[in-house]
Formats: sequence, structure tokens, C-alpha cells
Amino acid sequence: MTKNIESSVQKNKQKVVVICPGRGTYNKEELGYFSKYHSDKLHILDTIDAHRAEQNQISIQALDSAPSYQLKKHSAGENASALIYACAIADFAAIDQDKYEVSALIGNSMGWYITLAAAGVLSAENAIKLINTMGSLVSEKGGVSETTGQLIYPIVNENWKIDNDKIDLLQNVLDEVSNIPECEAYLSIKLGGYWVLGANKKGLAKLEKLLPKIDQRYPMKLFNHAAFHTPLLQGISKQAKAKLSQTLFKVPQCPIIDGRGHIWQPYSTDTDALYDYTLGHQVYDYYDFSRSVEVVLKEFSPDKLIVLGPGNTLGGAIGQCLVEHKWQGISSKSAFSKRQKQDPFLLAMGNSEQRALVIK
Repeated sequence: MTKNIESSVQKNKQKVVVICPGRGTYNKEELGYFSKYHSDKLHILDTIDAHRAEQNQISIQALDSAPSYQLKKHSAGENASALIYACAIADFAAIDQDKYEVSALIGNSMGWYITLAAAGVLSAENAIKLINTMGSLVSEKGGVSETTGQLIYPIVNENWKIDNDKIDLLQNVLDEVSNIPECEAYLSIKLGGYWVLGANKKGLAKLEKLLPKIDQRYPMKLFNHAAFHTPLLQGISKQAKAKLSQTLFKVPQCPIIDGRGHIWQPYSTDTDALYDYTLGHQVYDYYDFSRSVEVVLKEFSPDKLIVLGPGNTLGGAIGQCLVEHKWQGISSKSAFSKRQKQDPFLLAMGNSEQRALVIK
């Protein structure tokens, strides 16, 4: 009888894919996010801040509880990465396990590291070690955060339909800038209805000059961002492998999908290969977040998508992916908005109303 009851409860759970956020999600509006939602999970900060204390870095608790948001301090690589990780991993722990069954995990950019932590590939101690190390390597004085950067540009029209002319434009501009002496420019992230481009400083200036302005907003330069996921970070990859051992990695406890759309399964993952991807290809080649969303939709067919906080900046990009694949009849921006109001398919824990549907 007990087994039948348990089986019935299991069947009543909704299958969800959890999406982990990347850089740029802890902003002024998110100040105090951890203390607001996770005062019962301070043990998570104990592990993180113990590691940061060893590196003579300000604690995440102090950053999160600061009286005001300071852009330069809070968005610095060594601080932003750990802040976002702390909030996201605490959100993951807050998901109602009686209501939702996690079928798979994905992440955007730095969110891949959070994905590894949430899936059990990295222990709490090893997760902050990797995340803090990568953030610090990128932001070291005179390093890639000062000599490179990123900007974002749309590839969709106002109805969130892919505009192939914009894609051709971006590719042509990238080719043109790359052929200019002392300029380097690359595709960095495919992010739903946007491309993120990474370049050195001279390349970035040329991109901003050559790309047509859209809505007085784009091309938008991303503050305190290096040229993540481009060949400009090959040196960071080598340094990371020198500092971080393969022994940090274990097999995932549930499927995880990387920035190529590759599925790493619990019973078939080669941890050495996962290590090589994470500190190799994932660092210096472009991250296809759009592809990872496509794979989880078509391979796992979830009842819902849950996006961990802080913030809700991934909502639009994920919505644009749904529109591209006409998922569950969502074929336009207005259709996505209507669905979100009636019966949201995408639940963002950074949104207070949607968060209430996720937590215990």
C-alpha cells in the first residue's frame, strides 16, 4: 500500500528543467536578495565566505547586506560570480520537491558552473573554489576584464521572430572587424533573440561604430564583462587548469546540458571529459544557450521551466527560444505574454508572483 501511495505522489509531480543564471543578474534591484529570501540558509554562506576569507575577499554576506549597491564593487568578477552563485544555489534548495521533479539542469554562461553545483558534480566547497577562481582570474588587474569586453545585439524583430538579415549583418560586421589590424571580435553567446559579442578593446570600439543603432539601446556594452567564451580567454583556460584539479568533478546526479547542447547523463559521464569541457571549450568557444534550451524542450518535454534567481533577465531570452520553436503554441511575443499571465510555463524565482508557485 505504501509503495502505491508513493508511486501516485511521484506521478503527480510536475517535471521541470531548472535554468541557472549567469553574470549580470545581481543588480541594484537585487541588493539583499539572499537575506530577503534565505535567512534560513545562512549555512550556504558559511562555506562560501570561509573560502573567500582565505583569499582576503569581502564576504558575500557583507556584499548582500550592504546599505547601497555599488556597481564597481558588486559587479566585479570576483564578487558578482559568488553573489549570483549563493543566491541561485539557495533558490535551487528552496524548490518544492513534493511538487516538482527536476528532470535536467542547464545554465547560461557562468550559470554552467552553478549547474554543476546543483547537479552534484561539484561539492559545496569545490563549487565556490571553481566559481571564485574563475571570477578572480578574469578580473585580475591588467587582465582580460580590462583589455576585453562584451556587447549585446538583437537578432529578432519586435514580434520575437528571427530576422536573418540581422544575423547576416552581425556575421559580416564580425568578419570586417576581425580583418582590421589589432582588432579581434567573436561570437560569444547565442542568447535567445540576441547575440553577445566578445572583443578586445579596439575590436569592441569598431563593433559599436559599425553596428546600426536600434531603439537607442543597442549595441549595448555590458559593464565589467570580459570577452567570455572567445579565444581571447585561452590564457584563462590554461591558468584555470593549472589551479583546479580534475578530482573536483564527480558524475552528475541528473542530466545536465552544456553550451553546445550536449547531454551529460548520470550513468555515462566521463568526469575527465567534463572537466576538459568546463575549463576548456566552455571558456574559449561560444556558448549556445539557445541550443541548450532547444535540447531540454525536445528531449525532456518539461511541464515547466524554473529559472533560479537572482533577477529575471533570462526571461525574455527563454521566451524568444519558445517562440522560435513554437513550443506549446507560443508563436509570438504576445502569445508568450498571454501564456505567462494565464498559466505560466516559465517560472522565474526572481519574480515574486512566480516564485510563490515554486517554493515550499
